[in-house]
Amino acid sequence: MPRVITFGEIMLRLKSPALERFFQSPALEATFGGGEANVAVSLANYGMDVAFVTLLPDNDIGRACLRTVRGYGVDVSNIRLVPGRMGIYFLETGSNQRPSKVIYDRADSCIAKAAPDAIDWDAVFAGATWFHITGITPAISQSAADLSLAAVKAAKAKGLHVSCDLNYRKNLWKYGKRADEVMGELVRYVDTIIANEEDFQKALGIRAESDVESGELDADVYRRIARTAMDRYPNVSRVAITLRESKSADTNYWAACIYDGQEFYVSRKYAITDIVDRVGGGDSFGGGLIYGLNAYDNQRDALEFAVAASCLKHTINGDFNLVSVAEVEALKKGSGSGRVER
Repeated sequence: MPRVITFGEIMLRLKSPALERFFQSPALEATFGGGEANVAVSLANYGMDVAFVTLLPDNDIGRACLRTVRGYGVDVSNIRLVPGRMGIYFLETGSNQRPSKVIYDRADSCIAKAAPDAIDWDAVFAGATWFHITGITPAISQSAADLSLAAVKAAKAKGLHVSCDLNYRKNLWKYGKRADEVMGELVRYVDTIIANEEDFQKALGIRAESDVESGELDADVYRRIARTAMDRYPNVSRVAITLRESKSADTNYWAACIYDGQEFYVSRKYAITDIVDRVGGGDSFGGGLIYGLNAYDNQRDALEFAVAASCLKHTINGDFNLVSVAEVEALKKGSGSGRVER
C-alpha cells in the first residue's frame, strides 16, 4: 500500500455556535483542524497508510490534538512535542449573503518558530511514496518557509511524488515575502499542483482571464492556466484546479478539472445548497485526489472521486471530512437524493 506523508500546522479551531456571530452567545465550539491534517484524516478514512508531521506544544492542548488525530487512524509517531503554543483560528459561519469569517491567531506558534532542521526528513520519508504540503505553512513565517522548502527537497531526493495545494491565504503573508517569491521556488520540487484560480494568480503570478470574484467560471480558462503552469515548471506532471461558483454562503456549484500535459478533463458539477461547513472543502478535494490517483487507473475517475468527496464534506461540521470510500463512490455513481438508508 502506498504510504503518504503530510506536513503542516494543525490549529485549535474555535467556532461560534451554529450560524451565530462571534460571541453572540458566550460560547465557542473547540475542535482541531488544518489543511494538511485534514488531508491526512481523509486518507486514513479511505484506508490508506498516512502519517501527519508537525510540531505541537508540549502541554495538555497539544496532547489532546495528538490523541484526536491518532484517533482517526493517522500515524502521529513523527509529531514532535516542543515548548511553545498552538496556533488558533476563529470561525464564524456565514449564511446567505453574509460570508463566513476566519480570524487567525497563529503568530509565534510552534511551526512558525521551527528551524529548517527541526524535522529529520530522512527518518520521516523512510518507506514513503507520496508527500503532501500546502502553501499555508510557507506563509506563516520565514523559518516555516525554509522548513517547507527543505521538506520538498528531501522528498524529491528520496524519490517521492510531491503534491502541493497552493492554498493562498492573504491574511498570512505578513513577514516580508510575497507569496510568488516563496511558492515559485517551492513548486520546482512539486509533481502535482492543486489550486483554484486565485491561488494561481497570487501564489505563482499566473493570471486567469476571468474575474475571480464574480462567481462565474470558464473551464477553458483553466486549461490555459494548467498549460502555462506546466510550461513554466517542467517538473510538474499534473495540475488539478477546483472550480467553485459561489452564489451565496449557503449555495455553491462545485466542480474541478485536471490536466496531465495531454488529456484535460472537467468533472461533473454539483449544486451544493444549505452548506453546513465549507471550511476544509479544498482539503477534502486534495485528499480525495491523492486517494483516487493511487486507487484508480485513470485520472478521470480520480478527479470524479475527489469532487464527490469534497461535495460531501460541505455537509459535515468541522475541518475533517468524515466519509468512507463507499459513501463517496455512491455519490460518484449518481446517488445523491439524501434518502434515508435502512
